[in-house]
Amino acid sequence: MLSLSVVAESVKELFTKLVPAALLAALVVLPACSINVKDKKNGEGESRVDIKTPMGDIHVNDQPDIRETGLALYPGAKPAEKEYSDDKKGANVNISGPGFALKVVAAEFTSDDSPDKIMAYYNKELQKYGTVVQCHGRWKGTHVGKVKSDKSGSKPVACSGDDKGDSVELKVGTEDNQHIVAVEPDGKRTKFALVYVRTHGKDDTI
Repeated sequence: MLSLSVVAESVKELFTKLVPAALLAALVVLPACSINVKDKKNGEGESRVDIKTPMGDIHVNDQPDIRETGLALYPGAKPAEKEYSDDKKGANVNISGPGFALKVVAAEFTSDDSPDKIMAYYNKELQKYGTVVQCHGRWKGTHVGKVKSDKSGSKPVACSGDDKGDSVELKVGTEDNQHIVAVEPDGKRTKFALVYVRTHGKDDTI
């Protein structure tokens, strides 16, 4: 599983710890390389990691623009609350290199409405991208499974596992270009996640 929160934190932690050494190496080996790490101030604002090299770029932002998922936010929904201080409920990850690019945008929200109402809303929203597949399983939130960029990535999305559980995933598209909405009851509320995944392989046209 690829966790957006893990991606954001591990990349930031790695480059926060290794920035001096990395910059020295960059000056010697890759003069065009740049690394920029921006942390929140007093817990406010966004955290960003921007790495640019002649071989590729990595950009991670823990406060994504939800419009980039291609889906509208459910009316009245609120950003999911953190369960612990370092908890991340969203991220925008962009990785590009020779012949490959990956973009993942995801965020979690909560609503006082029932799961059925939210699923009905997003079932209609997702239909603009094609046939919607409904799957059941355990809650994944903003976690994303293996992303394919080869020829198999053009296959339509499908359910995996035993297709059982309290969480429902609505998804549409292909393995390498998909929109996902995960929904699960959360006490008297409903939690849901909006996810967009897009990959480009060397044979793709961007």
